[in-house]
Amino acid sequence: MIAWLSDAHTWIALLEIIGVNIVLSGDNAVVIALACRTLPPKQQRLAILFGAAGAIVLRVLLTGFAVMLLAKPYLKLAGGVLLLWIAVKLLLPDDDGDDDSKDNSSMYAAIKTIVIADLVMSLDNVLGVAAVAKGDVVLLILGLLISMPLIIYGSTLIMRLMGRFPVVITLGAALLGYVAGEMAVTDPVVTPWIEANALWLHMFAPLLGAVLVVLAGKYFARRKKRAVVEVAVEQQDSKP
Repeated sequence: MIAWLSDAHTWIALLEIIGVNIVLSGDNAVVIALACRTLPPKQQRLAILFGAAGAIVLRVLLTGFAVMLLAKPYLKLAGGVLLLWIAVKLLLPDDDGDDDSKDNSSMYAAIKTIVIADLVMSLDNVLGVAAVAKGDVVLLILGLLISMPLIIYGSTLIMRLMGRFPVVITLGAALLGYVAGEMAVTDPVVTPWIEANALWLHMFAPLLGAVLVVLAGKYFARRKKRAVVEVAVEQQDSKP
């Protein structure tokens, strides 16, 4: 163990893993910030902590068989569609309600969203980390654990920006849509056809994903607000 810790190559690899995680986890920090932005402060801290921890654990497990998963047809297409749905859902306003049971329900929903989105987006990310770790599981886990506070800090910072500048919420969701489009066009099923007939899709699909998320999110948000207003009016009219 002492020899392992005193090995310069080990420390270099550990720093590389931390660096790769920071670079590749920008979109994960956005997901965490979007999912937690409407929670009360106490639930925000818990959701960020447990969501990030769950995502890190899943990423460690996923790394072990990432190459095999990425070769499976339709997996990245399905992941892209799921991520689009998550991005649109994160743009929708929350229902009103201040009771503890609703707060807890929202917190658990935020944690679930963080873990699922991170699992989807980590399909590509884990390859970079696994390549640096070179099969050293201890090194991989250490790198991910050390990176966790940095991811949490990044998501907290983004969440504060969302509170001050609401446009950041839309930009964050658009980023997830961009990632979803990028993921879909790299699926083994469609890659050969795209490379032979439509290379332009590599640039167009991510942009289309970003635009689709923003337009769909705004549309469904307006519908949800309109429905809430109609219910409120009906309740008001029904009062004696």
